[in-house]
Amino acid sequence: MKAVTVKELSQELTYRTPKELRDLCLRLSRFKKENKELLTYLLFESTDEQLYITNVKLEIDAQFEQINRSSYYLIKKSIRKILAMTRKYIRYSLNKQTEVELLLYFCTKLRRFSPPIDRSTALMNIYTRLTDTVIRKLPLLHEDLQYDYRLEINELNNKTKP
Repeated sequence: MKAVTVKELSQELTYRTPKELRDLCLRLSRFKKENKELLTYLLFESTDEQLYITNVKLEIDAQFEQINRSSYYLIKKSIRKILAMTRKYIRYSLNKQTEVELLLYFCTKLRRFSPPIDRSTALMNIYTRLTDTVIRKLPLLHEDLQYDYRLEINELNNKTKP
């Protein structure tokens, strides 16, 4: 996600009510170096959550393509970096459905990763923790979504690498 310029942020802030500005600033104060990205999300991307999810997924795809696959140590470092980036974007949204969808997408990318993560205990532990996190978040969602996401988790856990 690319942050917009300060000028564009300033122009967008002129269209907001004082209460909206106060809420944005209070939320912004919780973050440090990602303030500009958070404000970009709040002002420009929060109205279309599905587009935001799509953009984050594209960034996850790009990061997975750049992983150095020469050793499991380097793979693990890269995976953790991508996961940290994903969690940062989840924190911006504060939407549980977005969180579950992005974590499941990350798990899918990790499970289908080559070389297989089955050969690395550290990578399998990351995968297991993430699927457990998703399962813990499911009761917070609508029943239909819970069912769909449970099917996806079961498919991920039961399916061998394509």
